[in-house]
Amino acid sequence: MEQGVKHFCGIFGIYGDGDSAKLTTLGLHALQHRGEESSGIVSGNGEYLFRHTEMGQVADVFADETVMNRLPGHLAIGHNRYSTTGSDTLSNAQPFLAECRDAFVAVAHNGNLTNTAELRNGMQDDGAIFQTTTDSELILHLVARSREEKMADRIMDALRRIEGAYSLVLATENQLFAARDPYGFRPLCLGQLGDAWVVASESCALDIISARYIRDIEPGELIMIDSHGLRAFTTSEADRHAFCIFEYIYFSRPDSIIFGDNVDKTRRRLGRQLAIEQPAAADIVISVPDSSNTAALGYANQSGIKHEIGLIRNHYVGRTFITPGQDSRSSKVRLKFNPVRGVLNGKRVVVVEDSIVRGTTLKHLVRMLREAGARQVHVRVSCPPIVGPCFYGIDFQTEKELIASAKTVEQIREHLGVDSLGYLSLDGMLGVAPNSSLQYCTACFTQDYPIPIEHEAGKLILERRAGNLF
Repeated sequence: MEQGVKHFCGIFGIYGDGDSAKLTTLGLHALQHRGEESSGIVSGNGEYLFRHTEMGQVADVFADETVMNRLPGHLAIGHNRYSTTGSDTLSNAQPFLAECRDAFVAVAHNGNLTNTAELRNGMQDDGAIFQTTTDSELILHLVARSREEKMADRIMDALRRIEGAYSLVLATENQLFAARDPYGFRPLCLGQLGDAWVVASESCALDIISARYIRDIEPGELIMIDSHGLRAFTTSEADRHAFCIFEYIYFSRPDSIIFGDNVDKTRRRLGRQLAIEQPAAADIVISVPDSSNTAALGYANQSGIKHEIGLIRNHYVGRTFITPGQDSRSSKVRLKFNPVRGVLNGKRVVVVEDSIVRGTTLKHLVRMLREAGARQVHVRVSCPPIVGPCFYGIDFQTEKELIASAKTVEQIREHLGVDSLGYLSLDGMLGVAPNSSLQYCTACFTQDYPIPIEHEAGKLILERRAGNLF
């Protein structure tokens, strides 16, 4: 993606394998693109839970064998974090672990809750003490305060009180739970590895450990896995579903199955439709690697314009979208990308981009393409203009961050310094989205929010309301 959006987090869980923690590190490796700020694992051996979290990427956090030796057991949950609420500090690293009456419970969360402030303020008035500034910790407090006897009932009790977007994995000393909000905003799938059960944000995390994809966990479903096997419960139902279309456009890996369909195929369809709606007279089509690679292939195939590799990405520099703060994003563009002069020199170039959020990265890239000899630069975007903040787990949470909220397409074209600019239409995007019977969340394009939100609810809202006590 062009810059600035960042999603979220990746979650993983496994039950029934003696190497659960090691398999979880592999799953987290496959989900590294969903968050690079911190990584953590909680494992369980039937009697105790063991936790390790650190700032940094999976390969660094779990490189030391002594760390892995401190994570024994037949079950584990893991989390890669990008902060959509709360700052990027170790205290906010997940999974979180707490004692809940007669058991310890750990939780890892992907998404954003929308009624956090209301619930948190009420619990603080009752004497609750929060250790972090994330909405995810709230879930543990609700489980701990539930008066239900069975853990599954306590979790369902908690889930019925929260609103917003969540895919969750939870663990006790001898049970694994996974849940998805009733709207289905964030993906979560179920797999099997021999006799072990696996859950993950994306199916690519199943592939890396040779687990078999079984199905998606349904919106509003809670699954419980223990020595008796797998059982499923319905926590609540919504009047509609709201699958995040941005998972297909940008965030998920192209080799993953999410919401029941392959991401790569969807991006190719988006590219083909973009070529139909927004043709360009050009010599070559290039992508902004990596998330727009397959959309560019679709555009080239449909248009008949030759596809070339015109930008090389340095994979040893973190995603501009995955590093908090606008300054760090813009400063990394030249470190992250380099133009291929022999491909670009003298050519009319179509640049296929998956989305434009703030415009910073793309403006720098256009300048680099022209410096490399591109005669014309035409940008084509495989989604509509982003005009509304996301409050369900993606890091564009104020309108002032969004270039399309304040500028027309022509003004954005001038700002970027390109010869032409074209976006895919909303109808065109939804027309090629998988499973036409599904309902998608398109709030960032339409400002039609499935769940009412507080527009104050930015990433650091809990720090602001706590007076920066953390």
